[in-house]
Amino acid sequence: MELSLPHIWLIIGLLLLFAELVSVVLVFAFFAIGALLTAVLAALGIAPDLDSQLFAFSIMSLLSLVFFRKRAKHILDQRGKSEEYNEYAGETAMVIKDIPATGEGKIFYRGAEWAALSATHSPIEAGSKVVIRRTEGIKLVVEES
Repeated sequence: MELSLPHIWLIIGLLLLFAELVSVVLVFAFFAIGALLTAVLAALGIAPDLDSQLFAFSIMSLLSLVFFRKRAKHILDQRGKSEEYNEYAGETAMVIKDIPATGEGKIFYRGAEWAALSATHSPIEAGSKVVIRRTEGIKLVVEES
């Protein structure tokens, strides 16, 4: 069985989609869109030869990259923030090392020391009780209770 150009473009598009799934750069998807649209154009006879298909692939890939990457990245970033890990929010802890207004200190929570930041950007002295508001990576953002 011999593969036609539309089949080859379809395979290239699917391989690029797979590459996007295993990468985190959000670029391969737009080249996959270009390849899949090129497969459609080739199947319909709109782009009959390889030169016109390469041109169509280049234009469609670049256009989709320019027009949709920023929007897609924004949507993915928003989705990640709404699913942020918040198990500790609302819990209380004890400050064991002063937390400066713009730096980090230490709190004792659940039997361990944690790096902590002030949610209100005001200093919190050691010995104070604090309420955990959210996490930022491995640091807990706290507010004096």
